[in-house]
Amino acid sequence: MIVRKIVNEKMSRIVEYNGTIYLAGIVSDDKELDIKVQAKRALEIADERFKEAGSDKHHILRAEIFLKDIYRDFNSFNEVWKEWIPENDKPARSCVQANMASHNTLVEIVFTVSKK
Repeated sequence: MIVRKIVNEKMSRIVEYNGTIYLAGIVSDDKELDIKVQAKRALEIADERFKEAGSDKHHILRAEIFLKDIYRDFNSFNEVWKEWIPENDKPARSCVQANMASHNTLVEIVFTVSKK
């Protein structure tokens, strides 16, 4: 059975199937901030979505990180990431540069997590 949550006309923000939870891309809800603050806010939203889905950051399987300017923001993003990610539960991860849907979005993160 597939469970879909936070559904709108375009997508489901959370999809669960067979104990695996797929999250739609998460961005900061305040796009006027610098990369560190946008990253922190996106990760706060991720924590909220994990909780709603019955999981947490200790159960992240994969993180896909999209940065608007990887050369400028990679190190600053990683500072925030290292503070947030659990020491002994680091997921598989990729980080690439990408065009964003809005000109002032600096980071978007897609997570796959397991159910607790």
